[in-house]
Amino acid sequence: MASKRDWLETGLGVLRRDGARALTVERLCDELDLTKGSFYHHFKGITGFRTDLLAHYEAEHTSRFIAEAESAGDSARQRLQRLHDLVLDTGDEDVDSAIRSWALQDPEARTVQERVDRARVAYLRALWQGLGGPEADVGPMARLLYLVLVGAQQVVPPVTAAELREVYALALRLAPQEDPS
Repeated sequence: MASKRDWLETGLGVLRRDGARALTVERLCDELDLTKGSFYHHFKGITGFRTDLLAHYEAEHTSRFIAEAESAGDSARQRLQRLHDLVLDTGDEDVDSAIRSWALQDPEARTVQERVDRARVAYLRALWQGLGGPEADVGPMARLLYLVLVGAQQVVPPVTAAELREVYALALRLAPQEDPS
C-alpha cells in the first residue's frame, strides 16, 4: 500500500508531465499500480486529492524551504543563500510551472498560488530587510528576486541553475552589509 505522501508525490509528477487534467483517480492508480480502494483509503475523491495536493505543494515547496533556510544560520545573508541553494538544487521548477498553469484554470489552485507567492515574497522581503538596506528598496528587491525566479521558469529553453546562480550572485552584490543590530 502506498502512503498518502506517495500518492501526493505521484500526483505532482503527473501534474508536472501532463497537467491538471491528467489528475484522475484512474491515472494515479495506474501510476502506482494500485487499486481505487487504496486511493480512497487516503482521499475523499479526486476533489479531496486535489485539495491535499495543493496543500502538499505549499508545504513542501514553500514552508519547508523557509524552515530549512531559517536553520541555515543567524545572518540574513546565510539564510538567503541557503534559500537560493534549496530552490536551485531541487530542480522542481516544472512543478511550479505546472501549478501556475493549473491556477489559470482553477480557483482553488489560484488561491493557493497567490498565498504561496505572498509567502515567498514576504520571506524574501524579511531577508532583504535583515541585510539592512534602505526601507524603500526592501519590497522592490524582494519582488525582483522572486520575479527573476518565476521568469526563469518560463523561458524556453529554461535558464539553468548555474545561470540563475549568477543572476542571484549579482543581486547579492547589490545588498548592503547586514545591519549589526
